[in-house]
Amino acid sequence: MFFMKKALVVYFTYTNDNTKRIAERAQKSLNADIAAIETKVPYPRDYNQVVNQAQEEVKRGFMPEIKPLKYNLHNYDVIVVGTPAWWYTMAPAVKTFLTQNDFSGKTVVPFMTNAGWPGHVIKDMKAACRGARVVHEKEFRFDSQGGAAMETPEQEVNSWAESLKACLE
Repeated sequence: MFFMKKALVVYFTYTNDNTKRIAERAQKSLNADIAAIETKVPYPRDYNQVVNQAQEEVKRGFMPEIKPLKYNLHNYDVIVVGTPAWWYTMAPAVKTFLTQNDFSGKTVVPFMTNAGWPGHVIKDMKAACRGARVVHEKEFRFDSQGGAAMETPEQEVNSWAESLKACLE
C-alpha cells in the first residue's frame, strides 16, 4: 500500500512578507497546507520600535505567546518552518513554535530570510527541533535596506522548492 506523506509549511513574517513569499513557494511545490505563526500580542507596525523590541526579546530569550495554528502538527510528516533573522537568530515567535511542539519522527525543513546578517539562525532552529530529521535547510537573502528585493537568485529558490519534493517520498 502506498502512503503519501503530508506536508505543512509554517512561517513567521513581519515587514515585507519576504518569509511568506518563500513559504508560499515551498507550499506550492509540496502541495502542502500553510499557516502563519501569529503572536497573541501583535508587534508594533513601526519598524524601529520592532527592531528595538526584537533586540530586547532575543537578549532575554523571550518567547511570546502565539495563537494556535489551524492545523494539528500530528497529522503531518514534513514540517517546513520559515523565519526572518532577528538579531542573528530566529524570530522569538518561531522559537516559541519550535519549543512548544514535539517534532519526534518528523522531517523538518528550516529556512530563513535575512538582509545579509544570517547569524546562527539555522543552527538555532535545528537545535530547537529535537527528535526531528532536519533536511534541506536554506538561507534566502534580501536587500540590506529592509526592502523586498531578493538577492538570492530566483533559480536557486526554485531549485530548493523543487528539492523539497524528495521529503514526500
